[in-house]
Amino acid sequence: MSNIVPFSEIENMGLVAAKSKLFGFKTPEEAMSIMLLCQAENLHPAVAMRDYHVIQGRPALKADAMLARFQAAGGKVDWKVYTNEQVTGLFSHPQGGSLEVTWTISQAKSIGIANKDNWRNYPRAMLRARVLSEGIRAVYPGVVVGVYTPEEVQDFEPAKPAAAVDMGVAERVDAQPVVVVEEKNDGAFKLYVPGNDKPYTSFYAEDDWIAAYSGLVARIASSSKLTEAEKTNKYLALQEANKDVVEAFMSIHKVKLKGEIVKAGGHTNPKSQMSPSGMDSLQSDPEFCDTYEK
Repeated sequence: MSNIVPFSEIENMGLVAAKSKLFGFKTPEEAMSIMLLCQAENLHPAVAMRDYHVIQGRPALKADAMLARFQAAGGKVDWKVYTNEQVTGLFSHPQGGSLEVTWTISQAKSIGIANKDNWRNYPRAMLRARVLSEGIRAVYPGVVVGVYTPEEVQDFEPAKPAAAVDMGVAERVDAQPVVVVEEKNDGAFKLYVPGNDKPYTSFYAEDDWIAAYSGLVARIASSSKLTEAEKTNKYLALQEANKDVVEAFMSIHKVKLKGEIVKAGGHTNPKSQMSPSGMDSLQSDPEFCDTYEK
């Protein structure tokens, strides 16, 4: 019997998880993203509700779940000091050796996070979470690839909202859209607009890139000068120009992108909305409505 849960069932579970408001998921898309991540790790999608939070738009693996996975993988923790002023743990794993990790309140104060309510009210728990994340990440990183504890994420600086993109007022351009392959030399996620071989802008976080991309989609969707067919052409051109960038995303961010596109009023699969004649005109017409002009 297959352990794979069909996507339609994950959608239903995501709706229930978000609607219940019991697990910290604000939207079904957030819940579904974490559920797909769990399924990719050969865990049942419902494990997402037990082990994860979504904080400031980031997936966070609960400290207890992180420790449980570490121990299940053969890791051990020996707590040497466990007070409100200092927590020290000795971490060991057959594949990663051993390492003693210490976090103190003075450390938290030195980096400016100890003045937050969670640190003032629960200093020992916050120190423990920091020790667990650092120790497990150092000794056996396979447990925590790409995620942090909720306590860590709460201390991150809030992501700045993406600035509104000025789409201009030009209606025509004398070239058909150019599909540009993402350049990743500097590690940034570059955002392209059709007809331009240089990035329109770039971001170092997938969430910021998704916000800017969905902003472009929203501009197209809200245009009163374009027909529905022209809007579909533009969605497709924008999608084609950035397909290599999106391909490099983790599954969780691909799902989030689809959700934001829908919220912005666009189509996640523009080709399905086009007639054969529309596809022909997109490929052959040298004049293309340029909503993306800066």
